[in-house]
Amino acid sequence: MSHILSRLDSPLGPLLAVTAPDGTIHALDFADCEARLHRLFARHHPGAALVGGPAPAPLLAALGAYFAGDLAALDGLPVSRIGSPFQQRAWAALRAIPPGETRSYGQQAASMGQPSAARAVGLANGANPIGIIVPCHRVLGAGGALTGYAGGVERKAWLLRHEGALAPNLRR
Repeated sequence: MSHILSRLDSPLGPLLAVTAPDGTIHALDFADCEARLHRLFARHHPGAALVGGPAPAPLLAALGAYFAGDLAALDGLPVSRIGSPFQQRAWAALRAIPPGETRSYGQQAASMGQPSAARAVGLANGANPIGIIVPCHRVLGAGGALTGYAGGVERKAWLLRHEGALAPNLRR
């Protein structure tokens, strides 16, 4: 099955989106992370082809609304159920973190019923192929450190400020 690779504009720079023909989102990342996007896509979809094309209108509308200030606009977007069962649970826990709030890796692990799995949660979050929509940027390191974001700490800080979650005591 072919998936559509689209290039989109954002206030943080160009984005790349991978969607299935039915509009389900399989990947969203920054264009300067394209190699990562292809690597994660190939891991979850061995042998699948990517063809250039337009992004689905609902994705464009939701991203536009999110960046314009409607922080709940991404909540209803359909995302692919890829990854291991643990990754799927970790990514579902990410989507449960409301905009404007953050969690530590330990808090995310505890919310999944596995309080000792903070390190595994960090690895799962690092393998998240659907940035912004599956908001791994809302998870902080020990003491509130802005760590572990493939798109870079500056983008993570921007997203958290945009959502009203970046408190003055958070290190950049």
